[in-house]
Amino acid sequence: MSRTSLPVVLSDAEQIRLEQWIRAGSTPQQVVLRARIIRGAAQGQSDKATASALGIRRETAALWRRRVREQGIGCVWEIAAGRGRKRSYTAARVGQWIDATLQTKPAGATHWSTRQMARAQGVSKNTIQRAWQDHGLKPHLTKSFKLSRDPKFLEKLTDVVGVYLTPPQNAVVLCVDEKSQIQALDRTQPGLPLKPGRCGTYTHDYHRHGTTTLFAALQVVEGRVIGQCYPRHRHQEFLKFLQRLDAEFPSGKALHLILDNYGTHGHVRVRRWLARHPRFVLHFIPTSSSWLNLIERWFAELSQKAVRRGVFHSVCELQRAITEFLTAWNAAPAPFVWTASIESILEKIARARQRLDQIEPGSTQPKPRSSTASNRS
Repeated sequence: MSRTSLPVVLSDAEQIRLEQWIRAGSTPQQVVLRARIIRGAAQGQSDKATASALGIRRETAALWRRRVREQGIGCVWEIAAGRGRKRSYTAARVGQWIDATLQTKPAGATHWSTRQMARAQGVSKNTIQRAWQDHGLKPHLTKSFKLSRDPKFLEKLTDVVGVYLTPPQNAVVLCVDEKSQIQALDRTQPGLPLKPGRCGTYTHDYHRHGTTTLFAALQVVEGRVIGQCYPRHRHQEFLKFLQRLDAEFPSGKALHLILDNYGTHGHVRVRRWLARHPRFVLHFIPTSSSWLNLIERWFAELSQKAVRRGVFHSVCELQRAITEFLTAWNAAPAPFVWTASIESILEKIARARQRLDQIEPGSTQPKPRSSTASNRS
């Protein structure tokens, strides 16, 4: 065999991918070693120099240089047949664990833990953990959901998504809502600050100093937010906020408001006021569909970055913190871009409804299905 080191040429994307594999803590060490060999070859190192730098045989460096030239960088993840630790349990045995996880519950509990399942199956908790990881099972995690039962769901969905994807000409689109009962919480003891190797802390208990309600409108195109705090959450406050929006924008522009179905938005006095101000056009989202209103995404930013970990000795301090966050946000606004189409949303909802239909009446568990663990293994 010739000892001439053949050149290895990688694209920028392949070089970035190699670095990610090398730096990732979850990458197997044999893959890291192979990636380093390829990186050295791409940088022009000879097989002898690469072997010396990595403490391996020159033949090993030459082998992976040749393989990546023939197969590409993905070959570093390939394991030859017969290599590696042999399976301790058959696919059928693993299938029993998976079926038990999916179709049964432990006594007195809502879901299995690795230790409970390990005791029930007579294996170690690490074995169960690996099986769950291989099959993508996380019994300890749940996600909340609710499907809208609005009889005009499709009509409202089409209206709101249409406004997002194709904004009206010579108009301003505003996502409007209220974040009510924001609590001014004062911790019972001072928390510890952030430091290297330790996160910041705060006590789990607190003193309540009152609440405030934030009325806010997100300007969809620019990302700017108009907000005002009020002590209560009634149609009177909503009217005041509408008057604020009316004064905020030039009179020649129509204002399209995306709202939820809260009672204050349809109060008789609100409807009378809107009738006298025809430039306001309201678009109501379906019931139980707050995810359609982009202002909810901004409320999450507010809670996470200004409220949840804050310490407030009074409602005034809380309102001041909200105002400061508003000012900082509007100094460099970041719009939330809606990308989901109506078709993709309906497909997702149809899948959810189909899955719900498989649940037996009076039960929270899906109907039993035949085991497919052997196919997944």
